[in-house]
Order: sequence, then structure tokens, then C-alpha cells
Amino acid sequence: MRQASSADLAACSAILAQGSRSFQAASLLLPRRVREPAVALYAFCREADDAVDTSTDPASLQRLKARLDAAYAQRPEDSAVDRAFATAVAGRRIPRAIPDALIEGFSWDAEGRRYEKFDALEAYAVRVAGTVGLMMALVMGARSPAALARALDLGVAMQLTNIARDVGEDARMGRLYLPLDWCAEAGLDADALLAAPRPSPALARVVRRLLGQAEKLYARADAGIAALPLDCRPAIGAARRIYAAIGDEVAAAGHDSVTRRAVVGRSAKAWRLAASLTSVIPTPGRDAEAPALASGRALIEAATAMGEPAPATAPPRFGERVGGVAEAFARLEQARRIERGAR
Repeated sequence: MRQASSADLAACSAILAQGSRSFQAASLLLPRRVREPAVALYAFCREADDAVDTSTDPASLQRLKARLDAAYAQRPEDSAVDRAFATAVAGRRIPRAIPDALIEGFSWDAEGRRYEKFDALEAYAVRVAGTVGLMMALVMGARSPAALARALDLGVAMQLTNIARDVGEDARMGRLYLPLDWCAEAGLDADALLAAPRPSPALARVVRRLLGQAEKLYARADAGIAALPLDCRPAIGAARRIYAAIGDEVAAAGHDSVTRRAVVGRSAKAWRLAASLTSVIPTPGRDAEAPALASGRALIEAATAMGEPAPATAPPRFGERVGGVAEAFARLEQARRIERGAR
């Protein structure tokens, strides 16, 4: 299997460090054979999101599609991210339908779409985050429909957590992702929230309800972790715990995500990384065969139709995995000391 260059991967890692500290912390526990393509995929997704989010030019979407065309033709543009991304999608047999759906979700952001009902919001979350969950699962070698369905659940759960955390930030940018029918039922005036974001009991009810949906999907996703290779489970378990902790922080603040933005500190992340090491053999549970979210079934079918990729390098031995975990905690401790010194 062709490998991305070390220089290209370093450039992708730098984007990861700037764009998602939670994902970066969890990725430290991934074995190298998975971490490298995962970082490449994340970097492309991050650049795609930024390209749409920071541009009012409709041509930016066409530009992204042209980059995908080139990557899938194995003639990537002269960019570290594009070269590493092209290597990852070819080596891990990731169908074009998945990044296409991701870009479609970004286009919904660009047009300022609102979501009348939760099903419509779920379809958006499948596109902008469920797709990332699917690509990560494929990178790890999980290709059964059941395993991919649970990866989709985890991505959507994380996106719902993000939406619950960022209500105030989004509103100040003129964006609203809360289901409009939920707002009406709670007595929340959506237009008034956008005009003057402020916490209220009505908003708290909607945020609580959204986090409740996320928790259901986190619980279902737990069954999918059991389908992953043993040396991949700690990283995904850590990511799940860290993101769920963001929701816990929102709840602890009375579901006020307007006047404050919930964060999980370095020490809390380190604790959850440690906790993930004790649950590398999770019980599949009754959710393992739960039906896939309706709006993501076509993507799962596209992934399973691609077949198996060429064999990757052999998983590391136990001692190598322990060494990698030690390295991950060393990096976290170094970052914590730097942060403490800056304060």
C-alpha cells in the first residue's frame, strides 16, 4: 500500500493541532498505520470546511469538487493535504460518495439552511460528521454494515454535542441549527434568539433535548467500538468520552451555551484517555445490530460495495502499543506544562 510522505503528513498534523484539540488528543492513541491516513482525512475535511465557512463565493464549492476529482483520479493538486488525502482514499478504498456528502453538508451551511424537524438536522449531521465517522472506520478496517452504522452514530452524536455547545456562537454568526419545531414546543422564539442571543429556560429545554439525542447515539456507538481492531479501540473510546464530556459541561452550566463555551481541560482529557485504556474489550450489547440512521444508509452501502483494501502492515505487538500510549501521555503532559508556564 502506497504511503504518504513524512513531510505531507507533518503538514496535515499541524492542521490537526490547530483545528481540533479533542481529536488530536484521542489520535495520539491510534496505531501509526491508522493515525497517518486518519490525519490526512481530517486535514482535508478541515480545509474543506474552512474553504466554505470563510468564503461567500459560490465558486468555492466547485473548487472543492475539483480537488476531489483530482484526488480520486490520483492526480492530486500540488498540496500536502491533497496528496496525503489521495493516498488515504485510494489505499483504504473510501468511496467518493462519502466526501461528496461531506461537501454537500458544508453547502447547507453556506446557504444558511435551517432545520424544521430533528430528522432534517440529523441528515445534516450525517453529512458533516457522520461521514467523518465512516471514513475513520474504513481507515481502521471496519467494513461490515453493522460496524459502519455505529461509526455513523458516533459522528452524528459528536455533531449534536457541538451544536448544543455552540448555540450562542452560531447565533452571533446568524446561524441556527436547533430544530424549529422543538423551539416552538419549548416556547423559544428562534428569530429573537438570533437577534439577541441570551440564555433562557426555553433554550435550556431545547439544548437538554438535543443532548439527550446525542446520548442515545453515544450509547449505540459503544457497541461499534467492539467491532474495531483491538489497538484502535482506546483512541475511539477516548474520543467518545471527551466529546460526551463536553455535553456534560453544558448540562453542568444549566444548559447555557450562550454566555459560555463548554470546554474539557487537558487534565480531564488525560483522565478520559486513561479511562479508555481500561475498556479496550467493550461488550457489543443489544445496540450492535440497531438499524443505521436512515439518512446514512446509502453511504454505508457505497462503502460496503467497495470491497476490502489491500492488507495494511501488521498491528503492533503489545509492547509497542504500550510504548505508543506512554508517548501519548508524555505529549499531553508536555502541553500541560507549557500551558501552565504561559499562565
